[in-house]
Amino acid sequence: MTLLQVVIRVVLIGAGATAIMDAWLALLKRSGVQTLNFAFVGRWIGHLICRGKLSHPSIGKAEPIPGELMIGWITHYAVGAAFAGVLVALQGIGWTSNPTLAPAVAMGVTTVVAPLFVMQPAMGSGFAASRTPAPIRNCLRSVANHTIFGIGLYLSACFIESVVR
Repeated sequence: MTLLQVVIRVVLIGAGATAIMDAWLALLKRSGVQTLNFAFVGRWIGHLICRGKLSHPSIGKAEPIPGELMIGWITHYAVGAAFAGVLVALQGIGWTSNPTLAPAVAMGVTTVVAPLFVMQPAMGSGFAASRTPAPIRNCLRSVANHTIFGIGLYLSACFIESVVR
């Protein structure tokens, strides 16, 4: 496999896993469960890049950024691709041709560190959602969402391998 083929495969695995997580989030939202507003991710990224501001008392009350929803979605998928890259870097390129579930789920669960200890504090929710009305429930929901992402890494790798065979 050429480097370009590896990069394309990793990006597709990450995008597929992110889409699977998004389908899960849409299902939760239809069930009345509040999910992440990706405009807030874009707002946070916009303030970080354009204004150098890392943390906010409440990202929802921060000044909106033009195009924040698109920025949030692009960031969401770029991070999914980056996490897929980390998985492949750790497991080796052979994992993409012969994916196994355990490393993918372990990677998915590991990625929960990003929202709990970086994004939530920076957006005003505190470490591990400690400033929210239900921190334990929010943390468990994050772990479940990222476990779904891990399952998505595996399913996406399986699907891509079945298409290229």
